[in-house]
Amino acid sequence: MKIEELFSVRGKVALVTGGSRGLGEMIARGYVENGAKVYITARKAEVCEALAKELSQIGECIAIPADLSRMEEIARLSSELHKREKKLDILVNNAGASWGATFAEFPENGWDKVMDLNVKSVFFLTQSLLDLLEAAGSANAYSRVINIGSIEGIRTSHLEAYSYAASKAGVNHLTRIMAKFLAPKHIAVNAIAPGYFPSKMTDAIDEHGAKEVVDGAPMKRMGHADDLAGIAIYLASRASGFVCGAVIPVDGGLATTA
Repeated sequence: MKIEELFSVRGKVALVTGGSRGLGEMIARGYVENGAKVYITARKAEVCEALAKELSQIGECIAIPADLSRMEEIARLSSELHKREKKLDILVNNAGASWGATFAEFPENGWDKVMDLNVKSVFFLTQSLLDLLEAAGSANAYSRVINIGSIEGIRTSHLEAYSYAASKAGVNHLTRIMAKFLAPKHIAVNAIAPGYFPSKMTDAIDEHGAKEVVDGAPMKRMGHADDLAGIAIYLASRASGFVCGAVIPVDGGLATTA
């Protein structure tokens, strides 16, 4: 098989949550540029719709804004997608939030907000779209769920982001158990565990912390958009046809060598 076919996402239908900026935008842009029809969702409607308009200049991108920390919004997004599509080839569960505070001061709302968006929404959005994912999958070409975990769910860092780290460890393991029970339905579930990429979340890290991150990685840099788009395209294409339940760090070696 030619490499163009092996790594192709052309003609596939994808939904990328948290797709209006940061990691989600990198993934959505990579899919659109390579011929997929991409739905993006995010809480801020104006930002979401602006990116969809921009990406529609090079391909097909549709915005359906939603706040996935709320069950009723998960149901609304699912309903909107069901009205438009009969199948879903790729679901990227990327929407997420973080919260930083010392152990003694960490608040309950900083725990619940992060857990609801980072873990709960991954499970229940996938559940609500199960029929579309099943419709897209076959024994020779599984549909794909790609959960966005984090290396902070693999390692312990210098950051006091308790609910974030716990939530991403949860995503990593939720990926494995989803993979086990959805594979018989011809749905392959895997996760990406990104390291540090330019985003609103990493912008909150002070200069000293950012330097510590870069200096601690063997590749001595932060991630680029192509680094994330590349792994997302791989996990959505025939090239990863026998990959199931994997959590793949994309971090310049930070978590795996530190």
